[in-house]
Amino acid sequence: MPLDILIAGGGIGGLAAALALHRDGHRVTVCEATAELKPLGVGINLLPHAVAVLDELGLLPALQAMAVPTSALVFANRHGQTLYEDVRGLAGGYSHPQFSVHRGELQLMLWREAVARLGTERLLLGERITGARLDGDEVIAQLATPDGRMVERRASVLIAADGIHSAIRRQFYPDEGPPRWNGMMMWRGTSLAKPFLDGRTMVQAGHRRAKFVVYPIAPPRPDGLQLINWICDRRLREDGLGGGLAAPGREDWNKPGSIEDLLPTFGSWRFPWLDVPGVIREATQLLEWPMVDRDPLPRWRHGRITLLGDAAHPMYPIGSNGATQAILDATAIAKAFREDRRVETALANYEAERRPMCARIVELNRQEGLDYILDMVEERAPEGFARLEDVIDPAEVDAFVKRYKAAAGHRQTTVATSPVAAPPGSSPGST
Repeated sequence: MPLDILIAGGGIGGLAAALALHRDGHRVTVCEATAELKPLGVGINLLPHAVAVLDELGLLPALQAMAVPTSALVFANRHGQTLYEDVRGLAGGYSHPQFSVHRGELQLMLWREAVARLGTERLLLGERITGARLDGDEVIAQLATPDGRMVERRASVLIAADGIHSAIRRQFYPDEGPPRWNGMMMWRGTSLAKPFLDGRTMVQAGHRRAKFVVYPIAPPRPDGLQLINWICDRRLREDGLGGGLAAPGREDWNKPGSIEDLLPTFGSWRFPWLDVPGVIREATQLLEWPMVDRDPLPRWRHGRITLLGDAAHPMYPIGSNGATQAILDATAIAKAFREDRRVETALANYEAERRPMCARIVELNRQEGLDYILDMVEERAPEGFARLEDVIDPAEVDAFVKRYKAAAGHRQTTVATSPVAAPPGSSPGST
């Protein structure tokens, strides 16, 4: 029997859930607080297991047309020397590519698909869900409309996919307080530049006090330039690993950043394959916000209401897990309803599948996740190295990467077709 399902939030996780649940015959309505969707934001990565979900929804051709299939994730020191190269996508033994893509463009694509499949009347812009209560076998959601009215909507299920500042999460956990901050600020930008390396590589360089991440998010243009996404992480306060600081106020999130805040730290980071300060100076946009997460919750479900994506498990943007885990939530909740139409049982099964893994990723990312590789080498060889083997055993790094990927749900179907260990003193992309 089809369910009437209400989703709070029209972001990537909410829209993926809407498409998956609609495919299974449910009547789905999405309420998005934003009055007009625009391609805002910068780049994100979708790991192969998330791409597999979008493929099942028939979205792979649209994704391929707008995104870059990531060939490898390279870890480098602040001198541009390779520490480890992890082959990704089909060549890395996965069933699907990994894609780097502009977050706003991906959200718009998912919204258009949802409009086409669900119908315009099921996608409601400017309606913000502010709270909800249970009424027997129904959920009653309170909404603020664009004209300032408060209205109510009834549904069989409410899925709160309304982000790290979720109103529904706050309703159930009113004393939780602000997100936890680890003292790191992120400046995220995009620039048009000549393709670096093979035009498909993602690089993370530096250490825990200062890190530069860069990857292309669109195919090369006819003029030979490519839109690349880059992130400058700089630690402003030191409180150890784990993020015990209260986050800066929301007015300081997603605000325009200043290049002058970055050049004192990154102005000398010139690699054989990329001029970092040159890329920063060519920024087409630059946004600043804190690196934050929240503590894992003891439960997501409250009757016929549950959480999804950043509302359920906000995590540091390490390991390309943010959007990926939200998409995995979406397919998991659809599967739960296919396997058991008893609403509360299905929601309990969804949570049992997803909450422990996401809590584990939150904790791993607080320990810096895969980025810990950078710190190991920075501590042992701050001025660089002639031979990587003199600094760290490549087998140790390889084992560390494999443990993290297993915990984060990576599923390789075959052995990688090219080596992952970096040769001594190599530059990224040279393996």
